[in-house]
Amino acid sequence: MRFETRRRRRRREAIDQGFPDEWRELLRRRWPVWPRLSDDERHRMEGLIKAFVFDIRWEPANNFDLTDSMKVLIAAQACLLVLELDGDPYRGVGTIIVHPTAVVLTGPRSTGTSGLETSDPFRIDGQAHYGGPIIVAWDAVLTDSRHPARGHNVVYHEFAHKLDMLDGTIDGTPPLITGDARSRWIEVCTREFDEIRAGTGGLLRDYGGTDPGEFFAVATEMFFSRPVELLADKPDLYGVLSAFYRQNPAARFPAPVVIAEQPG
Repeated sequence: MRFETRRRRRRREAIDQGFPDEWRELLRRRWPVWPRLSDDERHRMEGLIKAFVFDIRWEPANNFDLTDSMKVLIAAQACLLVLELDGDPYRGVGTIIVHPTAVVLTGPRSTGTSGLETSDPFRIDGQAHYGGPIIVAWDAVLTDSRHPARGHNVVYHEFAHKLDMLDGTIDGTPPLITGDARSRWIEVCTREFDEIRAGTGGLLRDYGGTDPGEFFAVATEMFFSRPVELLADKPDLYGVLSAFYRQNPAARFPAPVVIAEQPG
């Protein structure tokens, strides 16, 4: 006879209690994507969010007062990426460290340009470590969630890295992509990556040209933050991202009203 561990029992009981109304209201107010999800999507998201909040080891940095509301907002954005993916794609995520604001890195680092390095201080809003924690700055999380039109989202970005890391390499091609889809992915993403490096990346910000891993993370940010614009600007890239994530986020936004030209 197998007995539940205390942790498993507490997890099951927490999930069985349902999704708190105050969490729904929080997401409605602070995350414009939430009301655009279908009833079915929100129902499935609620289960993912509750499990995520409970399963992840949360660590506040610098005596930061990390609240359940903060965890829920971070969890919701992370869970959106894997809403339609099979298995346990976040099995490599154990700890999330939340800082109140940006972290300043020091020491030599690559500039992403012709192998050049710099030792200049570098401010980051997030970072994903292979086999280690994810770091996010709360002020960036809050701003990004409230203003998706900026096209930046630190949670989407860092959790895209974790999907990329599932096979132990950070190459911009998650191992969940196989067969013909993989060939198409490499073709499209290589072309778009080269365009960023050439200064013709269009909607995608220049940081995506740092390396293929950063390209995937930046493209993921745009796919979920500004899907309508990405579909219009880069339909091939939108197509491979849609096939991978099994989502069509552009369809969650109303189509523009077309006013027919009046005769005469």
